[in-house]
Amino acid sequence: MKPLIKKHETLTMDLTPIIDVVFLLLIFFIVASEFKKNETILNLSLPNSSSTKKVINDKTVVIELTEEKIAYKAKELTFVELEEKLTTLKKTTALTIKIDKVVKYQKIVKLLDILNTLQLKNILLITKNQ
Repeated sequence: MKPLIKKHETLTMDLTPIIDVVFLLLIFFIVASEFKKNETILNLSLPNSSSTKKVINDKTVVIELTEEKIAYKAKELTFVELEEKLTTLKKTTALTIKIDKVVKYQKIVKLLDILNTLQLKNILLITKNQ
């Protein structure tokens, strides 16, 4: 009779289920978390003002205007694209407008003409406190 020789097998733990659970938890927390929206995309130097502060509602639509660019909801657009986007808004929608202090008056008038044509009159101009 031959002696029984036991082979020493190394036992390893299967990590596949643990990795699956970690990825599922990661996906859950990413989907469940609420990310803060980047409201501004353009680097603006706002003009000074001594008027009182007003609380800005989180649901307002932000329009930014510099000498070269215009942005709507943190996306750069042209004036034509902006007008198309604004046509979908309700007349009572609050618009927050941030205009760089070096923007020429003609460009501001062009923006205000678009808003007036679409009868969007709930406008808040943002300035910097002195």
